[in-house]
Amino acid sequence: MSEMQNMSSQTRPPLADTPQRGANLRRIKRRPSVRKALLLLGIVVATGLLLPFFAPQNPYDLASFSVMDNRLPPGSEGMNGEIFWLGTDSQGRDMLSAIFYGLRISLLVGLVATAIALIIGVTVGLAAAVFGGRVETLLMRLVDFILGFPTILVALVMLAVIGRGVDKVILAIVVVQWANYARIMRSAALVERKKEYVEAAYNLGYSRLRIMFRHIMPNSLSAVLVVATIQVASAITLEATLSFLGVGVPVTEPSLGLLVANGFDFLMSGDYWISFFPGLALLVLIFSLNLAGDRLRTALDPKRS
Repeated sequence: MSEMQNMSSQTRPPLADTPQRGANLRRIKRRPSVRKALLLLGIVVATGLLLPFFAPQNPYDLASFSVMDNRLPPGSEGMNGEIFWLGTDSQGRDMLSAIFYGLRISLLVGLVATAIALIIGVTVGLAAAVFGGRVETLLMRLVDFILGFPTILVALVMLAVIGRGVDKVILAIVVVQWANYARIMRSAALVERKKEYVEAAYNLGYSRLRIMFRHIMPNSLSAVLVVATIQVASAITLEATLSFLGVGVPVTEPSLGLLVANGFDFLMSGDYWISFFPGLALLVLIFSLNLAGDRLRTALDPKRS
């Protein structure tokens, strides 16, 4: 009886995510560059999420700014005595406050769109790898169909049909991004599917859904999450491009891309700050996301550890 219990305990698959997760955490702790990159990203994200509550002005409230203060250079004093440290735009809006609020909109679009696309892509990729056969063929042909079109073209066509809005921009980004996660997740899941603990789980009679989400998914998520960090930057860049072209977020909820577009016509007249400072904030945001994603990819690669 004791021998049978020992055999059963040896064949029972352990929680698959425990050793892999511990190894990943150890790799991250051994690399100070990863912690510095994540710290920079955390500061940028905290700026976008918290500082709008302390902004000198609400750029969405038309009654809070005056047209008499329009296009003031950085450091100028307004009609009511307030100091505009980054200047004002053509409507008299404080650029510092507008950047804080625009950063929050850009982060909201990027994070929400990436999270939804990640969930869809991971589910589709797992299903294709675990079920195989016709299910895999159908799902991957759909992925190939989505990836066969230029990202910006699909997003432009969608927004031209459904209109402008934060929710509509998020939907367009999800449509063009989920296929990337599905392909990466399928590749990682196929590698895990051939390992012994998955075969042991099948032999013990576990359902496919349990094997998918309890055993294969935790060990396959590292590569997908690293890509997701970089894809957040891609989503923010796409949203900024769409807003710059005038089909993204509405004027009443300006993102960083729309703020850059608002000052584009004044660049040649010397009013550089209207586009420069939002563009600089967008650059820092994308740089911090790409840096964090690159450092995480290096740290989580076993060949470089």
